[in-house]
Amino acid sequence: MEFKTFVFYFFAAIMVFAGLRVITSRNPVHAALFLVLAFFSASGVWMLLQAEFLAIALILIYVGAVMVLFLFVVMLLDINLDRLREGFWDYLPLGSIIALLMVAEMGLVLGGNYLGLLESHVPQAAADASNVQAIGRLIFTEYVYPFELASVVLLVGIVAAVALTQRGKRKNKAVSPSQQVFVKARDRVTVLQMPAEKRD
Repeated sequence: MEFKTFVFYFFAAIMVFAGLRVITSRNPVHAALFLVLAFFSASGVWMLLQAEFLAIALILIYVGAVMVLFLFVVMLLDINLDRLREGFWDYLPLGSIIALLMVAEMGLVLGGNYLGLLESHVPQAAADASNVQAIGRLIFTEYVYPFELASVVLLVGIVAAVALTQRGKRKNKAVSPSQQVFVKARDRVTVLQMPAEKRD
């Protein structure tokens, strides 16, 4: 067995184990951490396939941003785990059908490739070629307008999120620091003298 094949099976086994632990873990924080492990293993598989851009994007976007957000949300929310587990077995038939469909799809792809029914010739890039450089050249030449459109859509989404979460103008009294320096106690404090009263 080649070393590359061994590394692939090693990453694949870790990814399958982490994926199973995501859906079987009782603690949501542990499930999120196992999902991070699955993402790291998937990025390792992408690196073996010489898709460096996808591997780096998977780590930076999903592990570095999305999963950290998931972890903070799960840790900050008071989640009732017993209520979440209610009716878990009711979804078993639908989940089984979806799992069987996924296994059938993977079997068609892998079996067709193994039996030679699919096109197995994949053009290989040159040794000095960079995957990231090729993707960057395509994005900024042939797909520059869709790229700019995607950036506008993301900008509109950010502005909409800020507008939806804004609670209105805060009614704070602004005080100039230069006026606070010249404040004197006699201008602010009034001493009242009241006659003493005797109780009967």
